Amino acid sequence: MSEIKLIDDIVASSRRIAVVGLSANPARASHAVAAYLQRQGYEIVPVNPEGGTILGQQVYPDLSAVPGDIDIVDVFRRPEAVPAIAEEAVRRGGIKVFWMQLGIQHEEAARLLREHGITVVQDHCLKVEHQSRK
Repeated sequence: MSEIKLIDDIVASSRRIAVVGLSANPARASHAVAAYLQRQGYEIVPVNPEGGTILGQQVYPDLSAVPGDIDIVDVFRRPEAVPAIAEEAVRRGGIKVFWMQLGIQHEEAARLLREHGITVVQDHCLKVEHQSRK
């Protein structure tokens, strides 16, 4: 399947997005992207060890604490943090897509995720991809 078709399918079929590294600061890219996706009807699940609420949603300290299935794990963390997040995603289960935002790539983590049946997108912005398909 082409990358374009893969992203089309992900954007169309996903509803619940766990945003790892979601910031409460509206000036941060993670906040702007999550707010946009929320306005488009996606359920946003903030993941940040600081806790509290962001965008009116309860914040979970890590992926393991998030109840229910997750369609997309949208990662806003530095590339060196990705392997630990990927390992947690594999252990947790119930995740369909692991999405690394613009500027984030990690081939070893991507290989691990694919070996466990999780679709991987690297170095793409979910907001940009959604907007280009409207």
